[in-house]
Order: sequence, then structure tokens, then C-alpha cells
Amino acid sequence: MEALGIDIGGSGIKGAPVDVTTGELTRERLRLATPAPSRPKAVAEVVAEIAGHFDWTGPVGVTFPGVVIDGVARSAANVDRSWIGVDARETFSVATGLPVVVLNDADAAGLAEVAAGSARGQRGVVLMLTFGTGIGSALFVDGLLVPNTELGHLEIRGKEAERRASDRARDEGGLSWGKWAGRVEEYLRHVEALFSPSLIVIGGGVSKKADRFLPMVKVRTRLVPATLRNEAGIVGAAMAAAL
Repeated sequence: MEALGIDIGGSGIKGAPVDVTTGELTRERLRLATPAPSRPKAVAEVVAEIAGHFDWTGPVGVTFPGVVIDGVARSAANVDRSWIGVDARETFSVATGLPVVVLNDADAAGLAEVAAGSARGQRGVVLMLTFGTGIGSALFVDGLLVPNTELGHLEIRGKEAERRASDRARDEGGLSWGKWAGRVEEYLRHVEALFSPSLIVIGGGVSKKADRFLPMVKVRTRLVPATLRNEAGIVGAAMAAAL
């Protein structure tokens, strides 16, 4: 079975049809810039454009960078705050004319990694962390998702963790990979102490460069890069839509 997955990020919105059995993209993904300002109508128009690009008529899964409860955005981490309180599911359904499922972006990435990636078959507590414009998190217990954890907003040294340790913080701060790895390690030790995971999966845009920093990060928990890398959100969104 195929479903369309669309992943909304702070800088880009990308999507592709997915074989939800294998987790493989069946067509080349399309990436468009996230509109600025990223208000609901503007973002919905981009989502509709991606669906139209693929002439899509089936189920659609859409990720959102914030807490999502019953399709409604309850926070807005790296998009315009006018999203808060908006029924994102209805907004995207109206824009595309299609049935839509909406879920937190990191939760979607985690679902994909648990189903077809680095966390497949892993029991116990698994933590998926995505490092990009911000830091997203997905927490699993024996394969079951605990939704909307948003651990990138934990406080480290008086600041939200993602303001110190996201990939955007590395880029904007001109940090070396070594210095940034130290910040990532500090953050991981904090979440490690809170949840005692059996496995931590590192995803997001920076995951394709894992060899540049992961060897320098020393924590007790087994640490692995995401298998599906920056496509995990697309894949997980499609899988959610197919349920």
C-alpha cells in the first residue's frame, strides 16, 4: 500500500509517496521552501501544491513541528505562532481535498525508525531525537509511542536545549563539529538521566553527517544514526496515514 507523506520543517516542506510496507519512497521527493511567515493558509497551500505535484488521490500524512492533539496544533515550535489552536487536520484536508492525518514531526520520524529503521525490533525505552532547525523527540516503550514529548524544550544552562544544541545553533554559532558534539553530549546526558533509554537514535538533517560528530559524543546509552535519515518524517507520516 502507498500513502503520501509530507514533512513540515522550519525551512522546508518535503513530501513523497511511500510504500508503507517497506518504508521506501516510490517517487523522488519534492521539497519546497517553508513560507515566511509560516501562517496556516500559506503552509496549507504548499502542502496542497505537493499533493498536486504527485496527482495524489489517496491518504495523506502530514507532520507538524509542535504538539498535535486530535489534529489540533497546541504549540508551534518553529512555525508561526498563529498555528496554536488551529485544527491542522481540517486545514490540510480542506486545502488538499483529501483525508489527512497530522502528527508531531519527530513522532513521525520515530515511527518510521521503529517500523523500518535503526530501532526496528528494539524493546524497552527508545528515544529518537531529530537535530535540525530545532530538536524534536519521540519516545517509545516496547514499540509504543508516547506522543508529543517535545524534549528539545528542556532547559540546559538557562536556555531551551534546541537553542544550544540544534543543528541551526551549530550553523548560526559557527561551532566546530567538536564543540557542537560537546553540547549534544551534555543534552543527551540530561535526557539519558531522565529516561534511561536502551537506545537513542539520532535523526534530522544532520544525521547524514553523523560520522563528523557522533564518534565524539560519549554517553552510556547505545547511540546510532537514523537509517532513514532526513526522510524518516515523510515515511512515518505516510505510515500514520495508512493505519
